[in-house]
Amino acid sequence: MADRNFTGDKKVPMKSLLADLEKRFIMANVGKFPKWIEGYHLTLLTIPWTIGLVVFGFLASRGSISWLWGSSLMLVLQWFTDSFDGALGRTRNTGIPKWGFYMDHFLDYLFMSGVFISWTFFFEGLNNLYVWFMVMAMGSLMVNSFLSFGATGEFKITYLRTGPTEMRLGFIAINTFLIIFGSEFLDKIVLYVMLAFAAMVVIIIYRTQKYVWAKDMEDIKNRPKSQ
Repeated sequence: MADRNFTGDKKVPMKSLLADLEKRFIMANVGKFPKWIEGYHLTLLTIPWTIGLVVFGFLASRGSISWLWGSSLMLVLQWFTDSFDGALGRTRNTGIPKWGFYMDHFLDYLFMSGVFISWTFFFEGLNNLYVWFMVMAMGSLMVNSFLSFGATGEFKITYLRTGPTEMRLGFIAINTFLIIFGSEFLDKIVLYVMLAFAAMVVIIIYRTQKYVWAKDMEDIKNRPKSQ
């Protein structure tokens, strides 16, 4: 009975700019994986992708900034494995949804944190602190999704028409700006990037709590009248 009630592997339909295109790509290619590759193999590949992010960021800050192309490659590879791990298990009926829910999202948090950590090597003083603040803000977004899921039973990972794929593309864009213009360019705007990111987090959390509140009010209306 407990297995049938678990819904962590069933996300609310994604509403982001690239969601439909991404879904078509996954469905067209999920059957092409060799039989010896399972979904959990793809999930665990996030570990080397995260290590690669941090290493490439460090190398770029100490040597040629072109090492950041390696960081962008890690973002592409993590998108690929993260897109197909659950789909592979569902297609073959070999999925392990509870472990997948736990490990996939835990590793997603480590990976997203790794993105910002790889940038901390480029900044000093307050700007370095701003980047670390964005690690906390990213964690807040993920905690928001999990707490909302616990409160409503609806697991949502896209907000403001933006999901993990769009965020990865944004990270690749920042890497590209760093490569072309150098860290001096971002040094001037990192405060504003942090403030914009913080504003997005506040909007998402406000809208989520408003939705959860409405759910509670609906439940109150449907309660039996006390005698």
